[in-house]
Amino acid sequence: MPEAAASVLLLRAGLALLAWPVYLLSFLGIWEPFCRKVFFPFVLEKLSGVHDKKSKKHKQELFRSLPDFRGPSGELRLLEIGTGSGSNFQFYPAGCRVTCTDISPGFQEGLSRNMKKNQHLRFERFLVAAGEDLAQVPSGSVDAVVSTLVLCSVRSVSGTLSEVLRVLRPGGAFYFLEHVAAERSSWTYFWQQVCFPTWKLVFAGCCLTRELWKNLEEAKFSELKSASSSCSWAGAWCPGSWGATRPRRAPGRGW
Repeated sequence: MPEAAASVLLLRAGLALLAWPVYLLSFLGIWEPFCRKVFFPFVLEKLSGVHDKKSKKHKQELFRSLPDFRGPSGELRLLEIGTGSGSNFQFYPAGCRVTCTDISPGFQEGLSRNMKKNQHLRFERFLVAAGEDLAQVPSGSVDAVVSTLVLCSVRSVSGTLSEVLRVLRPGGAFYFLEHVAAERSSWTYFWQQVCFPTWKLVFAGCCLTRELWKNLEEAKFSELKSASSSCSWAGAWCPGSWGATRPRRAPGRGW
């Protein structure tokens, strides 16, 4: 409706005015590198404890089936996109071989601390890489790929999902937990629209209004099991989507 659109623009302007120092730093080319290397890793680490408590039950249920995807050798080779400080490590099965990736090297201090806390895992390496460009990971080399609160901020969701399909072995699985756009008729969606430009700038490209279920449905996965819920992220209550997908069927293996 025209009235709602006008309200969104007016409130966006007010929010941008409050955040004018960030917009100025962005205009000068200072904010983005500072945000990705210093500000966002710091804020994410501080907020991850709160988010982890709220999402613990979802993660326990989501990752419960990970052992089912061990390879012929009996080992589970797992690639996590956007590892951050490693808050998912506690949910991975013992002996799992984990390769960590993130676009920002600023997370490595927190990541090292979580690695020491999770000695039940085998850490292979840390790669500074975007989800759309996992060229350092060989095709068909992992049994599972994990992405939590990452697809909201990648430059290309379809490009990232293509890379997921490439690195997964036949019969592997992609596990995800993401926040998504609310119903368009809801107040939540209205405020997502209001906050969208400033939120995206402040939180390193995080988009509040992505309809990620559409990308997952369009990708070449043979199976998609997902559920919806609400989640709290950076103090905002957002709709969430979590589940697992498989690229191709593998004889004799199940969820």
